[in-house]
Amino acid sequence: MRRFPLILGASLLAACSSADHLGKAPSFSEPMASREHSAMVYPGLPQTVEHRTFITESSLWRADSKSLLGDRRALQKGDIMTVVIEIDDKAEISNTTSRSREGSDNMSVPDLFGVPQRIGKSWPDGSGPEKAVDLSSKSKSKGDGSVRRKEKLTLRVAATVVEVLPNGVLAIEGTQEVRVNFEMRELLVNGYVRPEDISRQNEITYDKIASARISYGGRGQISDMQQPRYGRQILEAILPF
Repeated sequence: MRRFPLILGASLLAACSSADHLGKAPSFSEPMASREHSAMVYPGLPQTVEHRTFITESSLWRADSKSLLGDRRALQKGDIMTVVIEIDDKAEISNTTSRSREGSDNMSVPDLFGVPQRIGKSWPDGSGPEKAVDLSSKSKSKGDGSVRRKEKLTLRVAATVVEVLPNGVLAIEGTQEVRVNFEMRELLVNGYVRPEDISRQNEITYDKIASARISYGGRGQISDMQQPRYGRQILEAILPF
C-alpha cells in the first residue's frame, strides 16, 4: 500500500508526456530556450580589444571572416557549422559454450570382524550394509548465443558553438525537428570538436566529435503505439518474477 501513491504518481507523470500530442500534432520545442539561442545572443566578452581605423573599415580587402578570402569556419561562440553524420556499422558475434561433468561414488562394507552381519539382522528386508554408501551425479550445460547488428544512418544537421573551452576546443550543440502529420522527428547532436578538424566548407564529420551524443528518434501517435503502456513498464520494473 505504501508503494501505491508512488506508482500512481509515476503513472500520472509519465502520462503527461503524451498529453502534448493528445488529439493534435506534437508541439515543437521552444527555440528561444535552447543553449544555441543563448550562445548567439550572448557571445561573451572578447579576449582582445580590436582597434579599427577608417582605412580598415573602408578597405576592399577586409581582415575578418566576412572577406572574400577569409576563414569562414565556426571558431567563436554563436557560430554555426554543419555536422555530417554517416554511420555504417556492422557487428557480428557468436559464442558457443558446452560443459559436461559426471561423477560416481560407491562404498561398501562387506566384512568387518563380523560386525556388518550382526548389524544386518536388525535391518529391514532387502537392505544391508553391503552397500553402505552409493552416490552418483551427472550435470550437463550448454549455451549458445549470437549477436548480429547493422546500422546505417546518413544525416546532416547545423550545430552551434555554445562554448569555447580554455584550451581552444569548441563545445557544439545542434537540434533539428521535422513534423510530418502527427509525428515529430527529432535529431540531437552535441560534443567537442577541435577547430583544426573543421573543413574549409565549415563541416565536420561525427567521427571527429569527442564525447559525441547523437540521438535520432521521434515522438507522436505512431511512436506511442510502438511502446508498451506505462502500467506494463511499471509492473515489469517492480515485479521480481
